[in-house]
Amino acid sequence: MADESIRTDFDRIARVAHEGWDHNSHYHRTLLAELPPRLGAALDIGCGTGAFTRLLAQRTDHVLGLDLSPGMIEQAWIRSAGYPNIDYQVVDVNEWQFPAEGYDCIASIATFHHLPLAQTLARIRRALRPGGTLVALDLYQLRGPGDMLLGLASLPVSLALKLLRTGRLREPAEARAAWAAHAPHDAYLTMAEVLRVCAAVLPGAELRQLLLLRYSLVWRKPLSELNAPDSEASAFPR
Repeated sequence: MADESIRTDFDRIARVAHEGWDHNSHYHRTLLAELPPRLGAALDIGCGTGAFTRLLAQRTDHVLGLDLSPGMIEQAWIRSAGYPNIDYQVVDVNEWQFPAEGYDCIASIATFHHLPLAQTLARIRRALRPGGTLVALDLYQLRGPGDMLLGLASLPVSLALKLLRTGRLREPAEARAAWAAHAPHDAYLTMAEVLRVCAAVLPGAELRQLLLLRYSLVWRKPLSELNAPDSEASAFPR
């Protein structure tokens, strides 16, 4: 069962969420470049207000966006009025039944750190059709000198991009307060931990450590792969 505090946090964030540039949307086009020009069915895990869902909808027959927060899903419906090929559902992904080989693409933006990563990736692996692609973006915990240097390098880039894209250096006070209230409920894996999980669950996955304290994950399911039993998902370490 999902932590109710996270649901409450994101209901609050939904009321102040804007549709402009942020650190996650900065990498949306990078992830889209990993996908073929046309797709059948796609799934967006942790869709929020649907910004990436709508980008997927421009090249897919149908997209399903899932989010724990009713507030986020309400905003997603409002902002997606011109997209008849999108559906949204309020879902606890930890309890949702992923259809076997149901999707050509599964995406997730800044959501994996709220989920048990190994089990989630194993379920995604089964839900992708052979030849299907997982594209994800998430945050990680700084650990070690290399991470610290990258974090320091990210700071001026982050400020410059924010000023260029939004015309301001800080979010409005309401948004800052909402995100600050959520911060204690965030817990991130280190890049070493993410690498270890991906090596066990998604061999051959492409992991890239990015500026703005994010990483991207891309994995393509082999055309010849047969799905493993459901019990496999519990065999991987977090």
